[in-house]
Amino acid sequence: MPTQRKIVVAVVGAGKCSKKLRDMAAATGEYIAQHGGILVCGGLGGVMEGAARGAKEAGGTTIGILPTESKSDANEFIDLVIPTGFGEARNAVVINSADAVVAFPGKYGTLSEMAFALKAQKPLISVGAWKLGDEIKHLDDPVEAAKLAMELAVERME
Repeated sequence: MPTQRKIVVAVVGAGKCSKKLRDMAAATGEYIAQHGGILVCGGLGGVMEGAARGAKEAGGTTIGILPTESKSDANEFIDLVIPTGFGEARNAVVINSADAVVAFPGKYGTLSEMAFALKAQKPLISVGAWKLGDEIKHLDDPVEAAKLAMELAVERME
């Protein structure tokens, strides 16, 4: 009998950010892990590191899809490091690996990830990120964003 596949949630956002934003991302990662999800991100610093830290501290699994060719570029909270050598093109891999996406503020890399999520019709929740359209759910609370991402991912899988 096949096993039920786990939900994978991407957390995207700035590679360099404030402690407050990193901590908000950590709360998102923590919720994902506590509720049986797997966190995928770009594997570097900032929002990605915060989300991965939150997931790891909650006993979860983290995946980092790096833009570089070196596993050593991943932050310390990444379990499965996937070095692509694709540069920013790795953003498509991050999004296509996920069942839902939570976006935090960032620059054009974050914008591209949000666009890939919209194009792939994946649930996309913004916590202060780019305002792009009505298909994006906008929330202020990072835990509520994680909860909604998990719920929408489950609905999408049914």
